[in-house]
Amino acid sequence: MTTNPEPDRDQRGEVVSERPPVRLGFVRVVNGVISVVTGLFAVVLALHILLVVGEANMRNDFAQFVTGWAEAVDLGLGTLFPAANEKLEVALNEGIAALLWLVIGAALTTLLARIFVPEGESRAWYRRTVR
Repeated sequence: MTTNPEPDRDQRGEVVSERPPVRLGFVRVVNGVISVVTGLFAVVLALHILLVVGEANMRNDFAQFVTGWAEAVDLGLGTLFPAANEKLEVALNEGIAALLWLVIGAALTTLLARIFVPEGESRAWYRRTVR
């Protein structure tokens, strides 16, 4: 008769492992990619706000590059709140879009972790490992 070996436990009785299961590693990589992409989109929008409010030369290649990316990732909110002042309009509309990208990233990563990572495993593999 074979018995299942008892899992390694630390001083507090928490289960620790050498390596997270493959599924957990995959979820961690996917969540990392989502966080980087949505964070990058928010940074591009914030940079565009900074360029407009700071009255940068918009004919500059870098400013045009950032403007193109900002228009591509503004979630269609570029004209949500029309304002008489262009600076205020860009700051308000693209600021909301940047915040939405951060919320979308947080919601997706939380949702993926809750769906694909069992409750007991999600806490143990984030803490520390025993070597």
